[in-house]
Amino acid sequence: MNKIAIDLPTPRVFKPLLYPSRYKAAHGGRGSGKSHFFAEAAVEHALMNPGSRGVCIREVQKDLSQSAKLLIEDKIQSMGVSEHFRCLHDRIETPGGGLIVFKGMQDYNADSIKSLEGFDWAWVEEAHTLTSRSLELLRPTIRKPGSELWFSWNPRSVEDPVDNFFRSSVLPPDAVVVQANYSDNPFFPDELESERKHDEAANPERYAHIWLGHYEPMAVGAIWRRQMFNDRYKDCPTLKRIVVAIDPAVSAEDGSNEHGIIVAGLGEDGRGYVLEDGTTKGGPTDWANRACVLFDKWAADAVVAERNQGGDMVKHTLRTVRPHLPVVEVHATRGKHVRAEPIASLYALGRVSHVGMFEKLETQMCQMTAAGYEGNGSPDRVDALVWGLTELFPDLTAHKAKPRAMPQVSRKWVV
Repeated sequence: MNKIAIDLPTPRVFKPLLYPSRYKAAHGGRGSGKSHFFAEAAVEHALMNPGSRGVCIREVQKDLSQSAKLLIEDKIQSMGVSEHFRCLHDRIETPGGGLIVFKGMQDYNADSIKSLEGFDWAWVEEAHTLTSRSLELLRPTIRKPGSELWFSWNPRSVEDPVDNFFRSSVLPPDAVVVQANYSDNPFFPDELESERKHDEAANPERYAHIWLGHYEPMAVGAIWRRQMFNDRYKDCPTLKRIVVAIDPAVSAEDGSNEHGIIVAGLGEDGRGYVLEDGTTKGGPTDWANRACVLFDKWAADAVVAERNQGGDMVKHTLRTVRPHLPVVEVHATRGKHVRAEPIASLYALGRVSHVGMFEKLETQMCQMTAAGYEGNGSPDRVDALVWGLTELFPDLTAHKAKPRAMPQVSRKWVV
C-alpha cells in the first residue's frame, strides 16, 4: 500500500489518547466528540497497522444500526481513504487483510469470547451500560502484545462498573482517562448548540447529565436503582405469556402526558422480561393502534389497560380498532408508588430483566420513590410497566386484605 498523508484535526482534550496505552477512556456529555475521536482512531489504526483487527462493542446490540459501523464508514469517506477499505454488511475489511467487526457482549460467554483473543483493539461504546461480567470477560481476552482497550461513555452512576474501574481512587495500570464536554469540542455544530440551549432552559433537571457528563439524577429514596437493570438480555428465552400494558393519558393536547405502552413477558423460567417500550403521544386511536400493532408483533395473550381516567371508554376504543381484542381492565385503588413497590421488589430479587435498552423508562423508574414520583409530569411508562408485570405476577403482587375480625357470638346459659 502506498504511503498515505492525512491531516486529521483533533480537539486538544483528546491529545493524551494519541499515544500508545493499554486503556484509553473518555467520559463526558453530549457533543464532546468522543465517538468521532474513537471512530477516527479506528480508521487511523487500520491504515497504520495493515492486517490489524478491531472490534466495536456494546453491551447489547440487536442489529448493526445500534453500532458504530455507519460512523466509521462516514469517517473512511471523509478522510478520503475509501479505496483502502471494503465496507460489507456485517464488517469492514481493512488494509492488509485486516477487519473491524461489531459485537454485543451479550452474545458472548467465557468460551465464545476467545474468538477475540487475536484482536489488536476493542472500542466499547456506551460503556456505562457494560456489566461487571462483560468487563471481566473482555479485559483478559484482548491480550495481544500492544493491544488496546478503548472506552467512551456518558457517566450515569458512580456504581456503574466502567465508572468504578476508571474513576475510583485506584486507576488500572497504563490507563489514560480524559473528560470531554461540548465546550472542549471546537467542531461543536450550531444545530447542537441550539439543542443544548433548549435543554438548559427547558430541562434543567437533566441538563448537567446530558451535556456536562455529570451523574444521572436519581431521586433520593428511589425504589429502583440503575444497577437493577444491569442483567440485560439481547434476546429473551421462551415465554409462556406476553402482555401489552397501557396507561392512557387524560388528553392528547400539546404538552399532555404520554400514553405509556409497555410489552412484558413471563418466561418458562418464571422470570419477567421487559420486551419493548411503545409509549406514544396522540389521540385515543393512536395509542389503540399502537397497542394492536405490538399485540400482533409479539403474539401477545392480552392487552392490560388502566381504566381509571377513561372508564369503559378504554376498552371501547381498543375494541373499535380490534373488535375481539382480549382486554384485561385494571383499576387503581392505591397510589402509583404503592403499586410500584412490589414490582421494584421483583427487580431487587433478580426476577425481572430488560431485553435491550430502555433509557426513558429506566429514568422514570429511578425517580419513583416510596413517597411518590419525583420526576416531571407523570410516570406513564412506569405505570404501564407496573400494570403489565402485576398481571404476569398476580400471586406475588396481589394486595393482601387486612384480616377481618371474627364476629362476636353471644351465648346464654341456663342453670
